[in-house]
Amino acid sequence: MGGFSFATLRRYLEALPSMLPEPPKAILITSAHWEAPVVTVSTAARPGMLYDYGGFPPETYRIVYPAPGEPTLAARVRALLAAAGLPAAEDAQRGYDHGTFAPLAVAWPNADVPVVAMSLVRTLDPALHLRIGRALAPLRDEGVLIVGSGNSYHNFGGFRTAEGKRLSAAFDAWLTDVVGRPAEARDAALVKWADAPGGRHCHPREEHLIPLMVMAGAAGADTGTVPFRHDMAGTLCAAVHFG
Repeated sequence: MGGFSFATLRRYLEALPSMLPEPPKAILITSAHWEAPVVTVSTAARPGMLYDYGGFPPETYRIVYPAPGEPTLAARVRALLAAAGLPAAEDAQRGYDHGTFAPLAVAWPNADVPVVAMSLVRTLDPALHLRIGRALAPLRDEGVLIVGSGNSYHNFGGFRTAEGKRLSAAFDAWLTDVVGRPAEARDAALVKWADAPGGRHCHPREEHLIPLMVMAGAAGADTGTVPFRHDMAGTLCAAVHFG
């Protein structure tokens, strides 16, 4: 049924900077592994590490990703959210969780691009996260790369099963179609993601899908593409780009 193709994922992440029109001045990343009552942004100038996992080899608890924070960007994020009527908070203590450091350490191994991490809202309301993304859209014209870190398939019970293979393919086809639609139609469909073929199977709990809503909201009229997909233990997982 397939294995965990980390090598292909690594190659995609290593190539990611070359896919951008210009190097980012900073990265704003929404991780599936941070939820808070309201949108919360990291404000530390030098974030530490948050090893938010268990049962892995000892070396995985010695990883250090020393990218600097960017308090000025964090303040800008809060200001944009406030202007849109969205409550927000800040956290000066939170370090980089693995949803942040795992992809960025591969894509930007020199850790020379400032990073601000941003939480999901605990309700996981897709319409709310689309609104959050729309509020943050001006950052794209300010040299900020907006990243959603999650997974298009996140059901551990479905790995290496015929059902997981079939339903992940169905959801992948739906997602590929939807992100390429005009913005209004795209966002309307994303709000109803749970009605998509295989939607609830692929995401029994949707925290790994909701970062996509922030990206889609920030995309404005830009249509999405799926430049990369890979087999992960017999299921399809994809990356979406906007712009």
